[in-house]
Amino acid sequence: MVIVILLSGLILVAAYIYFFINYPLGHQNLIKKYSEKYGVDPYLVAAIINVESRYDENAVSRKEARGLMQISPVTGYWAAKELGIEDFNLDMLYDPEINIMIGTWYLDVLSQEFGGNLQLILAAYNAGSGNVHNWLNDKRYSKDGKSLSQIPFQETREYVDRVQDNIKIYQTLYTDKFHNISDGDDNYLVLLFINNLRRVIRNFAIYK
Repeated sequence: MVIVILLSGLILVAAYIYFFINYPLGHQNLIKKYSEKYGVDPYLVAAIINVESRYDENAVSRKEARGLMQISPVTGYWAAKELGIEDFNLDMLYDPEINIMIGTWYLDVLSQEFGGNLQLILAAYNAGSGNVHNWLNDKRYSKDGKSLSQIPFQETREYVDRVQDNIKIYQTLYTDKFHNISDGDDNYLVLLFINNLRRVIRNFAIYK
């Protein structure tokens, strides 16, 4: 009985550590602020941040997308003009507030463009709205011109699935987390610890 209890305890601890590292949450105040402003599901924003950057505000992709929500230079300049961000430069995309504001605004733009269809919104966020419109007009990928029966880009297919899975996990792990948020709920030090831990694990795997 003691062994069973210990094993159960170890499994619970291992599960907690797994979810703690792989599905962290931070910047709740900013996510809540701009989700409410632009009418976007905060769990969608939280999930996209995790898939895009793993909550690393200094992340840069091979295509030069920057920050938490991996905003591309083109989208950054466009959004800055539309939102009236003065003296905008690309380094500002590393600022969590600027990044989340632009990313959430962009999700709202895509939602209006694609009638709130989450699959299309996520596909456009990853591959661009031009590609999505082309797929909708192609009978190989869309039967009705309103939804996609198939996404031709493997990266985009996997991206859509990953974000949708992340949304479900975040809704389960952080139920009501975006209600009654206090000033101390942004978890900056926790995110810093997790990102440093990931770097250590990644470097260990590379040099092992």
